[in-house]
Amino acid sequence: MSKLGNLGARLHRGEVGYDFVGNRKIWYGISILITITAIVGLAVRGLNMGIEFQGGAVFTTPKTSVSVAQAEEYAEAASGHDAIVQKLGSGSLRIQVAGIDTAAADKVSADLARDMNLAEKDVTGELVGPSWGEQIANKAWQGLAIFLVLVVIYLAIAFEWRMALAAFVALIHDITITVGIYALVGFEVTPGTVIGLLTILGYSLYDTVVVFDSLKEQTKDITKQTRWTYSDVANRSINSTLVRSINTTVVALLPVAGLLFIGGGVLGAGMLNDISLSLFVGLAAGAYSSIFIATPLVADLKEREPAMKALKKRVLAKRAQATADEGYTEPRDSDAYDEPEDAAAAVVGPRSQPASRSRGRGRPSGKRR
Repeated sequence: MSKLGNLGARLHRGEVGYDFVGNRKIWYGISILITITAIVGLAVRGLNMGIEFQGGAVFTTPKTSVSVAQAEEYAEAASGHDAIVQKLGSGSLRIQVAGIDTAAADKVSADLARDMNLAEKDVTGELVGPSWGEQIANKAWQGLAIFLVLVVIYLAIAFEWRMALAAFVALIHDITITVGIYALVGFEVTPGTVIGLLTILGYSLYDTVVVFDSLKEQTKDITKQTRWTYSDVANRSINSTLVRSINTTVVALLPVAGLLFIGGGVLGAGMLNDISLSLFVGLAAGAYSSIFIATPLVADLKEREPAMKALKKRVLAKRAQATADEGYTEPRDSDAYDEPEDAAAAVVGPRSQPASRSRGRGRPSGKRR
């Protein structure tokens, strides 16, 4: 078995693990810092909306020796507006100028042909009305709202409202970070970007639901035992699905990274950046939020319940009693992986029976101890 596979098996059995829930304040702080940075970037720099949303014209030239920088200067001088120029694989140029009408587009086309030493008929122009982009944006917002509502309803029915709320917070967290990165980087926002944003929500939700399903199974009748608190079990659920979440994210990120860094960066296919950046950032943020935000937030909400508060009090009292009786060092509140299955037996039983410790590794039992 590979090292990663062996680690995954040990995580699933509870032999090793990281205290995600116990260190949740650290991850909350990191998420808040990243989110604030994204919001500031969005407020200060704003989004670079494509002509599909602003309206304007797209000019295409034949193969030319004119550089991208020179073409931008020519287009901005001719139109009086900022221009975005992309070099296509055939050596031709695609020039986008936002905020111009038909009359202005004809003049810009003629000026570009003159400045670039091209025949006027060789420079083709295509107008895009702002109303079309507005319709696309409205449909995107409607689709996002419907998606979020359906997700919350489904999770509330399949699991419970606390998990639905945590998943909703995680999704908003992912969208905010992705949009903020777009503002900071300055990539153009196109309909492809909107498609990418809607796509990442599904990936983020998948990882979250996997952990929630494990958590729901392991917390059945949790109040009938005194070995684990809800946070203990939540932490175990994250660890048991950790390798699966990492594998899923890495496999999804590899082809997206190829589109972003090779297709958009090396080959210069700038239109690939529209969708690939949103997918790349969103997938990474989704994996992070599923592990570090959603489940710890569920644990926070659940342990506010009177029943879970009482359970935590009993568990901590039992661990303190075991420690006081024999000096046995109990695990921390959110780390119960090495706790004996029967704490009392470990305290009064023979020290020559190490098997009593190994029996504690596994899923929590529903029997009262």
